[in-house]
Amino acid sequence: MNTVNPADFVADQWPRAKQSLVPTTLKTAYLAVEQMVADEPILQVWSAQDNRGRLISWAVDLGFQRLIDSGGLPFDYRWVWFSQPTGRYLEIRLPHSIATISQVNDPRKQPRNVGFRENGRINNQPFFDLPEFEDEQKVTGLPHLLLLHGHQELSFAHLAVPHPTHHRNFRYRTQNLLHLPHEIETDGPPAENTDTDFEALGLLKDDIAKWRRDNDE
Repeated sequence: MNTVNPADFVADQWPRAKQSLVPTTLKTAYLAVEQMVADEPILQVWSAQDNRGRLISWAVDLGFQRLIDSGGLPFDYRWVWFSQPTGRYLEIRLPHSIATISQVNDPRKQPRNVGFRENGRINNQPFFDLPEFEDEQKVTGLPHLLLLHGHQELSFAHLAVPHPTHHRNFRYRTQNLLHLPHEIETDGPPAENTDTDFEALGLLKDDIAKWRRDNDE
């Protein structure tokens, strides 16, 4: 299997023009929680403040669900049970991968190693120019991206490819999407990135599409 630059893969799966929707959606969700807390005394007690991250998580999930439902993002989604069925998480279905959303304190580190994230990063083993996994270059699942955003206060947002080895954190992480200039879409074709290996990217997508057909995904 030809390996692919992870930055090229992220840009292919979640185009840069659509990445500009991420900060707007996150800011709206955080502001909604701030307003909800200000209007509801129950949410102002310390026990509620200590769990404010849950409100943010729900608001962010709702924001991206609505964005996909409205056609703002050309993706699909599904709600998936955690491995311990205590609740569900939002899985965003990209053309040849999946993305999940995580609040983290430190954007340089992977989120805690729960079951579905562990499975997702293990699926990244065959891809993205990782010589230590050259003997395992066979698609065994969909590549997994993470959408990371700031915990409690919104100070960062990144799309990232988690490294298959948890403590090594990320194979690739975008710039802070909160600093993206506002994108203006044009009718013409996007500028060609001459550094992208389109042959390797196309072969990878073909392999993933075959895995999806073989596994009814």
